[in-house]
Amino acid sequence: MESRKDQHVRLFEKTYQTHQTNDFDSVRFVHNSLPELSLSKVDSLTTLPFGTWSSPFFINGMTGGSEKTKKINESLAHAAAATGIAIASGSQKAALKDPALHDTFRVLRQVNPNGFIFANIGAELDEEAAKQAIDMLDANGLQVHLNASQEVVMPEGDRDFSSWLKNLERIAHSIDLPVVVKEVGFGMSRATFRRLIDAGVQIIDVAGKGGTNFITIENQRRDRARFDYLQDWGQSTVISMLEAQPYLDQATFFASGGVRHPLDALKGLALGARAIGVSGIFLHTALSSGSEGLITLIEEWKQQMNEIMLLLGCASLDELRRTDLILSGTPDQWARLRGPKPEEMATRSQRIS
Repeated sequence: MESRKDQHVRLFEKTYQTHQTNDFDSVRFVHNSLPELSLSKVDSLTTLPFGTWSSPFFINGMTGGSEKTKKINESLAHAAAATGIAIASGSQKAALKDPALHDTFRVLRQVNPNGFIFANIGAELDEEAAKQAIDMLDANGLQVHLNASQEVVMPEGDRDFSSWLKNLERIAHSIDLPVVVKEVGFGMSRATFRRLIDAGVQIIDVAGKGGTNFITIENQRRDRARFDYLQDWGQSTVISMLEAQPYLDQATFFASGGVRHPLDALKGLALGARAIGVSGIFLHTALSSGSEGLITLIEEWKQQMNEIMLLLGCASLDELRRTDLILSGTPDQWARLRGPKPEEMATRSQRIS
């Protein structure tokens, strides 16, 4: 397990692409030549079922479980503490099996004593494991990740997913903290949203295709019977948020996966997400420039998000969610087959009061 965690980080850096394209490029705002707004009036705070965050993006779950990844978590936690944004742990399964690894995750709380921290487990674990993971970090909330695609390609991965939905239902009803059910980079569909909501899940992170690809990473760990043909598996974050449109008033959605810069984050928020999870670029920055480099980047994101909102004439995220969005490429094709109609997205400011 320890070796696998380090392999994941090494293969992430090997496959990380600074200028990769994804479906966020197929979503465009309509330029507003008369914003009629001052930057001092722009506020990007986001209201969530459990409170308010001053910034609508957070450091999403990534790593832990080895001495090398402990240092990474320390760097990420230092940046979260310095900038006041939330942070999620990587999967704590290894530490639940081996108490000697607890400190590789506890460092998140030790370095960031007052911050908002999500614990993290997989859906194969039950509510007792969830409580142990939360206690390990004195966490403010819990992420439960869905990684069937990764497990299938992982050489030593699980092949039995039959208990997942029942575990999620029990966790949702027994944990008295915010519970976020998230993918690990392959997106979600309407059918998945319906089943999660019926099970009592109130917060969903669509975590779509477009960023770190765990099929690619696990495939490189295989000696034979490779799954190269599955590297384009899943739905993008943009498509997942289009799938979420009928359910925006029934659950709170987070968007993550392939978020490269503040403009991508604002597109995710405009599509209805209440918060944006960021992993790849933050991990790459922490590895290459340390916590101080990541702090600088996060502060730049905060400033630039407000400045782009100013350009759009939006003083709040509620106003951002009423802006017109132009779809092209695969998202446009997907929406024409499954909705919402691209024409409605392009003219929604005329109908939303």
